[in-house]
Amino acid sequence: MKTWRRSFFTAIVLLVVLGGGYLFIESGRDRRFARAEADVRDAREKLAGEPSLIGVFKQVGKAVEPSVVQINVKKTAKAPRRMLPDDDMLRRFFPDRDGDGEPDLPEGFRDRLEPPDTLQGTGSGVIIEFDKDAKKAYIITNNHVAGGAEEMLITLADGREVTSGKVIGADPKSDLAVVRADLDRVIPAKWGDSETLEKGDWILAFGSPFGYVGSMTHGIVSALHRRAGLLGSMGYENFIQVDAPINPGNSGGPLVNLQGEVVGINCAIASRSGGFQGIGFAIPSNQAKFVYEQLKAKGKVIRGWLGVSISDVSRDKAKAQSLGFKGEWGVLVEQTFPKTPAHEKLLPGDVIVELDGKPAKTLEDLRDKIARMAPGTDLKLKVVREGKNVEVTVKLGEQPDDVMALRTPLKTPATKDASTEAIGLRVSDITPELGEKFDLGDVRNGAVITSVDRRSVAAEAGLRPGDVITHVAGKPVKTADAFVEAMKAQDLKKGIRLTVAGRDGSRLVFLRQE
Repeated sequence: MKTWRRSFFTAIVLLVVLGGGYLFIESGRDRRFARAEADVRDAREKLAGEPSLIGVFKQVGKAVEPSVVQINVKKTAKAPRRMLPDDDMLRRFFPDRDGDGEPDLPEGFRDRLEPPDTLQGTGSGVIIEFDKDAKKAYIITNNHVAGGAEEMLITLADGREVTSGKVIGADPKSDLAVVRADLDRVIPAKWGDSETLEKGDWILAFGSPFGYVGSMTHGIVSALHRRAGLLGSMGYENFIQVDAPINPGNSGGPLVNLQGEVVGINCAIASRSGGFQGIGFAIPSNQAKFVYEQLKAKGKVIRGWLGVSISDVSRDKAKAQSLGFKGEWGVLVEQTFPKTPAHEKLLPGDVIVELDGKPAKTLEDLRDKIARMAPGTDLKLKVVREGKNVEVTVKLGEQPDDVMALRTPLKTPATKDASTEAIGLRVSDITPELGEKFDLGDVRNGAVITSVDRRSVAAEAGLRPGDVITHVAGKPVKTADAFVEAMKAQDLKKGIRLTVAGRDGSRLVFLRQE
């Protein structure tokens, strides 16, 4: 009986000790988190009234660093195709009938013999929202960091590691992704307004360059509205260019202003060596916030859409001047597509100068603002058309997943017709046969192009067989002869403005011989 009582007493003591230890550990974690929260709050109060740069960088670090995470991922990638062993035997059983030089193996056969490789990568992210009730943290990072991740290890600033991260949405067009993770005791960062940034503003970049967790660098905004050609022709590139050192591993981390607010998401560098060489790019926070909210709520991004091809006036002022436009900036409508919101509302040659009463200065800025508007929104545009101001209202549509599908290839005919050798093309009147061959639809008037010299100024400007020239220098031409006659009065060295219609809709073409 005494032995039983002694054992029972010992068990009670152990439970009290272990339970007390557990409570002690938990209370210790609570105290550390409370201290971290107080430090962040104190840092933000100091930043609100900081009179100079003295101490600002340190306070920004204290305010932001608890929100920054390192993300290690594993992805599956197909290995490069290699010639299998005993190739002669494979050729005997699977002859090469398609002429590609390799045996025609059954679908999936090579994959079963050559298992996919596993790729590992490291990037960064920033906790931007925390659901206390559900104990879930929401992290924004780059699509090229987290997109397609099969395994994910998230390391927090305080050393904690979690494997519960899951990509709930990714957007290749902006190179952004949202990760949700089961977490508690986290401090989200604050969004800033990237619209307030100016060239020369101080900024700081956070992340894990080369795997060094908790790194911070500083610099200035070098330029705004940059296109770097990183996301393809349909990507939304409106980058902030910075000279704050950004290196591999910084991707997905926050770019921060001197108030400790996230004004960008680090994205890429321009480098010949693979390391930082003075030029880094970040996605503006206003664009990132829009994408984040869409991905979190819907798992994908729904964008507003006009249905036009556009260019910057500043990149070809001669073309804009030929339209009677005298301004220094604006967005030129190069082409409109059929059955789109802009069809018959905007015309090739229009120069968009205002969007809902605000200046439209660059292609990147206009595309980004329209994309952030909901489909169905009535958009008020101010355009300059043939030198006159015109107000246009367009109801936005929803951007299709594959915009490039609107552009369809045309067949090339062999027809003898009128010639304009100076620009390198041949034209003809529209006949039922040509209308059917080129699928011209309702286009009845104009000069249809039947051949283009591939070394000509016409080819360089993108003219192709099947295009129908409807206007020369703003004046309509209804036949091939009318086009040839109109061209006689034009000076190719000063530039010739054509309006062209086809299966892709109407567009503006500017020919000029240097």
